[in-house]
Amino acid sequence: MPKYVLALDQGTTSSRAILFDREGNVCASASQEFKQYYPQPGWVEHDAEEIWQSQRAVAEKVMAEGPEGRVGPETLAAIAITNQRETVVLWDRATGKPLNHAIVWQCRRTAPMCDRIRQEGFHPTLREKTGLVTDAYFSGTKIAWLLENVPGARERAARGELACGTIDAWLIWNLTRGRTHATDVSNASRTLLFNLRSLNWDEEILRYFRIPASLLPEVRSSSEVLGDTDLFGASVPIAGVAGDQQASLFGHQCFRRGAVKNTYGTGCFLLMNTGAEIPHSQSGLLATIAWGRQGKTVYALEGSVFIAGAALQWLRDEMKLIQDAAESEAMARAVPDTGGVYFVPAFVGLGAPHWDAYARGTMVGITRGTNRHHVVRAALEAIAYQTRAVVDAMAEDSGLRPEVLRVDGGAARNDFLCQFQADILGIPVDRPATTESTALGAAYLAGLATGFWNDEQDLSRQLRIARRFEPAMEAGRREELYAGFERAVERAKGWAV
Repeated sequence: MPKYVLALDQGTTSSRAILFDREGNVCASASQEFKQYYPQPGWVEHDAEEIWQSQRAVAEKVMAEGPEGRVGPETLAAIAITNQRETVVLWDRATGKPLNHAIVWQCRRTAPMCDRIRQEGFHPTLREKTGLVTDAYFSGTKIAWLLENVPGARERAARGELACGTIDAWLIWNLTRGRTHATDVSNASRTLLFNLRSLNWDEEILRYFRIPASLLPEVRSSSEVLGDTDLFGASVPIAGVAGDQQASLFGHQCFRRGAVKNTYGTGCFLLMNTGAEIPHSQSGLLATIAWGRQGKTVYALEGSVFIAGAALQWLRDEMKLIQDAAESEAMARAVPDTGGVYFVPAFVGLGAPHWDAYARGTMVGITRGTNRHHVVRAALEAIAYQTRAVVDAMAEDSGLRPEVLRVDGGAARNDFLCQFQADILGIPVDRPATTESTALGAAYLAGLATGFWNDEQDLSRQLRIARRFEPAMEAGRREELYAGFERAVERAKGWAV
């Protein structure tokens, strides 16, 4: 009798593996960071081979050091995959080797290409068909760049020698030893190439970008058996796949229309379930597919903030102001406020609702009395302010303002951040007992596909809220602080033009 689902959580800065039991408990986990490459200002790359090797290593570590000793493949009901979205890999079908470093979702190298798309008037077509905006964030322009700039890639792609996909497709290819080239609808919906209505790669868009359809993976449901892997000693089905933010939405059990969650990871991502309805945003938010299951497609409205936890990583690695992210909470509490300092972490431009690829990181309000505690506090507050901007836009678009915000991600463990988030939104913030909602959501999708869990009602019994943060800030103070951040954002915009 299978006892676990193994979730592979491939993120922007690390690869993780988590073993879940039938109660949704974390039974074992392992994590491994990998190198970030910044070849030019605004460019971000990963070594796809290192991603695969790190992901395989943590999976093997979890199975070797399970709750009762070694976990055999026969105890696994399924393998689930959740992944950093929009990051793309181009590889040789024959050798399985990448032709280039993976281009990461944060990378801004295709911003000039996006400018040309707007000048040529094709951006309304992209917006209408894909639900996305014309921005370097998404995969389509990255794939076009690779075909144009990797020697011989366009010709080889035309001959069917190459494969390309987001990180989930890359992992599936390696797990199945090249037998399966597939992705799920949630990841496909982030490429700028996928039609939200037809649920297929869009031929008109592919022609515009000069991307052959044969290069791309087959699009499947988020909850079905996509293939199997024998890398762990016996065949195990790969049965649940979703982009990290959609997986988080499912993990938070936001099954009803209007339910909202926010993930504080490298970036910050707020999603609202809109049910069977494709949302339309006038406020710079995105329409996306939440998941596909049992022949039904669930859509979502999303606001993406590019830099959240990555700002703390920058304070740690580059500025040496903190030794680890956990230290930021005590430092923030060491001062009563930021002393008027605002930090806009637009390191790779601004995402929703601004979509300014040429914005850059900005710190304003610095005085001679500013110290590192003020800067660290300003970085944490910036995460909450950026979330407020997205919540306001979402309420404007949907007519629904959330009554409560469910949160997850590494930075959600920070009590100061959660409390300040509740204060600046004016609504409660709920933190579940497990902040591993992303991996859990993928595990749920895989477990439902293989009968490990019966249905969504079966899952609802597992939802446990560890702590609720109630807003305590006076409304006038809340609006005064947020207005200051909005002023700082205006100074960050358009800097790199």
